[in-house]
Amino acid sequence: AVLVPLCLVRGAPALLYTLRSSRLAGRHKGDVSFPGGKCDPADQDVIHTALRETQEELGLEVPEEQVWGVLKPVYDKGKAIIIPVLASVGPLDPQNLRPNPQEVDEVFVLPLTHLLQAQNQGYTHFCQGGHFQYTLPVFLHGPHRVWGLTAVITEFTLQLLAPGAYQPRLFFPQLAGG
Repeated sequence: AVLVPLCLVRGAPALLYTLRSSRLAGRHKGDVSFPGGKCDPADQDVIHTALRETQEELGLEVPEEQVWGVLKPVYDKGKAIIIPVLASVGPLDPQNLRPNPQEVDEVFVLPLTHLLQAQNQGYTHFCQGGHFQYTLPVFLHGPHRVWGLTAVITEFTLQLLAPGAYQPRLFFPQLAGG
């Protein structure tokens, strides 16, 4: 589960992202992501997983009543299921967060106005063996490029929060879980 933290930065709505630690094992080290991780046996559900992981990674306590809901799941290449949990974390100064250096190299925000501007949106086409496989959204011109499943989750979030203002140009149901 991952938490999609909707926050207010200097009065403007924004999404909070992390840059995963370059010291982590696995292929996602150094990637832009939302805070999150695997379910622990003690977690009641995916919401508790997302909230616990956010607290562990960022030191940010998000009360359960600030959770707006669960978005549709996305699947990685290994068929793992990632469940995005959307929550309002209220006014936030990212500089006041104390990320766990074992898991997070950096924390940054992108205002919704930035994400909704067409010049900051793009698509990456993936090929394998010389054949087109799939296309994913990408969000550009921030401190880091938002791509991969984090961009897919960002796209779902924008569709929900700004349905008239955000219109994805392409849709690939095999990546969206059906």
